[in-house]
Amino acid sequence: MTKARFLVLGAAAGGGLPQWNCGCRNCVAARDPLSGLKPQTQSSLAVSLDGERWVVFNASPDLRAQIEHNPCLHPRDLRDSPISSVVITNGDVDHIAGLLTLREKQAFTLYATPALTDTLRQNPVFQVLDPAFVRQTVVQLDTPFSPLPGLEIRLFAVPGKVPLYLETADLQLDQETDQTVGVEFRLGARRAYYIPGCGSLPDALATRLDGADLLFFDGTVFEDADMIAAGVGTKTGRRMGHMPIHGAGGSLTALSALSIGQTIYVHINNTNPIWQAGPERDLVEAHGFQIGHDGMEVTLAANP
Repeated sequence: MTKARFLVLGAAAGGGLPQWNCGCRNCVAARDPLSGLKPQTQSSLAVSLDGERWVVFNASPDLRAQIEHNPCLHPRDLRDSPISSVVITNGDVDHIAGLLTLREKQAFTLYATPALTDTLRQNPVFQVLDPAFVRQTVVQLDTPFSPLPGLEIRLFAVPGKVPLYLETADLQLDQETDQTVGVEFRLGARRAYYIPGCGSLPDALATRLDGADLLFFDGTVFEDADMIAAGVGTKTGRRMGHMPIHGAGGSLTALSALSIGQTIYVHINNTNPIWQAGPERDLVEAHGFQIGHDGMEVTLAANP
């Protein structure tokens, strides 16, 4: 029976936990070994069917540390890597900067949509990925492909925006284009999803997710104004392209209305109160949802 291993390499949003320049309640706790809150790296997921070959979804700036913290990703020979491929879901710095870590003449395939491929090609720093070793493959939306033998996935548009460094005066939010995508995994009749960034949950997306066996979903902020309330920023979650967990139009209520076997929040901002015990975390767990963390692993078996 085919089994897929889903390994959370990084559960935090951009900047990680603690963020280098932040003294918020969570960051202070994450720096204190006695607090019980462990540091978390930036958003990334690894998936394997055999434990030998892995595909990494989003190459975070913390990728080198993530590899070292997970022995299944260690080299097995003089020059080697179990990472066979990398898939990018948007062009945010916290999802592409780690590609620069993979520049040491190691073969792998990089999958991205046309828009995200253009983003990488227009930035000359990514030319360090030697095309003699790194094959860049353009993937169209809703077209099945296999980043690992036997693993079929699809990329699909979810509401989002362009990366911060591409924003202009006419910025549009909640655009459904190939700039921000989710990942659908199909294992026989079973389905899993990875959506680390999502601005809202329209009916079409809810219909797609209904009946899923496993969902990793955007948990950036608890309330839309988390960062404002914490005194560390001026933008709401929605302005950054992320729907809140709680409040009007929040993901907790919307996803609870669907039939999903297991829902796990990832891409959690350093200011989000669900990192620690309290009413916000209690509410999430009361709905049967889980808070992702570095090293968390979930196995999903295909139906016989």
